Amino acid sequence: MSDDALVALFANGDERAARRLTARLGPRTFSVALRVLGDRDEAEDVAQEAMMRLWRMAPDWQPGQARVSTWLYRVTLNLCIDRKRRSRRAGALRLDDVPDPPDPGRSAPERMQDGARADALQSALMSLPERQRQAVVLRHIEELSNPEIAGIMEISVEAVESLTARGRRALAAALAGRRDELGYSDG
Repeated sequence: MSDDALVALFANGDERAARRLTARLGPRTFSVALRVLGDRDEAEDVAQEAMMRLWRMAPDWQPGQARVSTWLYRVTLNLCIDRKRRSRRAGALRLDDVPDPPDPGRSAPERMQDGARADALQSALMSLPERQRQAVVLRHIEELSNPEIAGIMEISVEAVESLTARGRRALAAALAGRRDELGYSDG
C-alpha cells in the first residue's frame, strides 16, 4: 500500500495505517536526524516531532503533489536545523550517547571494529559543513536520488551533485589516514 493511501486511511481514523506508516518511515526519519545531529537523544526527539507533524497534516494531504517521504525528510531537516540553532544560542551541552546493546551474533572484536568505523564516519560527517552533511546523508546513507534530495533541500540537482561530491572528497580526506586503524588495509 502506498504512503499516500496510508496517510488517507489514517486521516479517516485507521490507526493500523498509522502504525504501518510509522514502521515504514520512522526508522529512516530517525536515521537522517541522527546523521545530521550526531546525537541519539536529539534525533529521537526530532523523529518523533516529524512523525507528529505528519499526523497533524494528514487530513490536508494532497496525494500526487509530493511524496510523503520527501515531505517528511524536509520536515526532519528543518527540525534538525532549528534544534542546532537553539543549541548554539543556549550553549547547550550534549550528553554522551548511550551505546546500543551488543549484537550477540558478532564477536567482540568485530563489534569493536564496526563501532570504530561507525564512530569514525559519524565524526567525519560532523566535520562537514551543514549542507554537505545533509546532502551526503540523504544521497549515500539514505540512498535517495539527486532529484529527491533537490526537492527536500530546495536546491537544484546540480547543487546536490556539487554538495555530495565535495562532501565525499572531504570524507575521504578525513578518513584516509585511518585505513589501517579501521581495518581497511590492503594486506
